[in-house]
Amino acid sequence: MSDFIAIPAITVLCYFGAELFKAFMSKDKYKHIPVLCGAVGLILGIICFLSIPGYIPAENVLVAASIGLVSGWAATGANQTWKQNTQ
Repeated sequence: MSDFIAIPAITVLCYFGAELFKAFMSKDKYKHIPVLCGAVGLILGIICFLSIPGYIPAENVLVAASIGLVSGWAATGANQTWKQNTQ
């Protein structure tokens, strides 16, 4: 059961990180948000794999990094989905 908690947790953390980035940066820097979310997700995936064994469903660090990267990019998709459905 806890295997699948890491993926949405990484997505939520990246989403909040993107919101913080938007709060402190100018609009011309917004184009960097997907890259930022992907990079933060990648780092969080590796950290989860190395520090909490069994928390992230990965067999090695490369798979953990990939899961984190995709989870981070999912935060950008969630943001755009919310933005487009509320405007």
